[in-house]
Amino acid sequence: MKNAEESDMKIAVIDDRSIRDKIYEVRGVKVMLDFELAEIYGYETKNFNRQVKNNAERFEGDEFMFQLTKAEFAEILRCKNFTSNWGGTRYLPHAFTEQGIYLLMTVLRGDLAVRQSRALVMAFKAMKDYIVETQDLVSQRDLLRLSLQTNENTEAIRRLQSWLGDQQKIVAEQQKLLLEHDDMLAEALTEIGETLKKSDISPVLLQFDVPEDQKEFLLREGHPAKADAAYMNIYSKAKKSVYIVDNYINIKTLRLLQDVKPGVTVTIFSDNLRHQLHASDYADFQVEFPSIPVTFITTGGIMHDRFIILDYDESDERIYHSGASSKDAAIRLTTAITELTSSDMKSHLHSLINQMKNNPVLLLR
Repeated sequence: MKNAEESDMKIAVIDDRSIRDKIYEVRGVKVMLDFELAEIYGYETKNFNRQVKNNAERFEGDEFMFQLTKAEFAEILRCKNFTSNWGGTRYLPHAFTEQGIYLLMTVLRGDLAVRQSRALVMAFKAMKDYIVETQDLVSQRDLLRLSLQTNENTEAIRRLQSWLGDQQKIVAEQQKLLLEHDDMLAEALTEIGETLKKSDISPVLLQFDVPEDQKEFLLREGHPAKADAAYMNIYSKAKKSVYIVDNYINIKTLRLLQDVKPGVTVTIFSDNLRHQLHASDYADFQVEFPSIPVTFITTGGIMHDRFIILDYDESDERIYHSGASSKDAAIRLTTAITELTSSDMKSHLHSLINQMKNNPVLLLR
């Protein structure tokens, strides 16, 4: 179904140059303005803002969207002569952050919205200097929570997934091209390549095949998506239960459980240090994956390392030792996951697990 306005308006062509011209810095963050986003998506500005208003609960907080002040908009006007569909009306435009732009993909409907959303992602990826400058703009928690809100646009995400699956090939081709210029650009490419590989969107949209019989994983720096696939592969092998021992958890810890089989229970032993997992995160996870019940129990400060135990106390029990928290694996440093087979090691770990089972439940804030 096409946007009702698509046939009456000229749709903006998206490329890295045109997008770069529509990005402004306001309040220390990079933003795009509502009337230029409306042009990209084929809406009149008032109808575009009506769609956003109808989904206001998704855009709560300045980290997604805020209205410009007169002084802020005057400064933008001084820097650029607008040729878009902003008609010089007296209203003050709304500014959308990068998080807010991704949220638009879950709000706007139709083939045009899918096509333009995909083009926006491609343009952002091509703007290497912009990505390096703003690599900290989208926080892991915000972007992973965003993934939980894309249920309504599942088909659009599948299309994006197909393109992003070729990300490494694209980066390699760009590297070859840039190396033909000068060393400065080559050095910039290295930093950009790492940024793309570490992108927090990768665990949401990318999938990698992992051998079913693999017992050890060496997860190298800069390949978080492959690390995510390793954890998801391990969890998918459980038949009755999954125990996770990890004091540093967040929404990504839960997202990696999405391939757990129906009927398998999950218990997370954690003190939730730094309080990165919130009650609202778990509530969102339950909405998307109601068939995966999770119980949280404190460790009581007795655990340092991270462990995964499949089918605890069963004949086919399997225990893995992980060198890093699943939320951080391979993002900054190389880490390893190794299956433990020593009976003595299993016995000692059982004693600790049985002790922790009597601990208080972990209360998420």
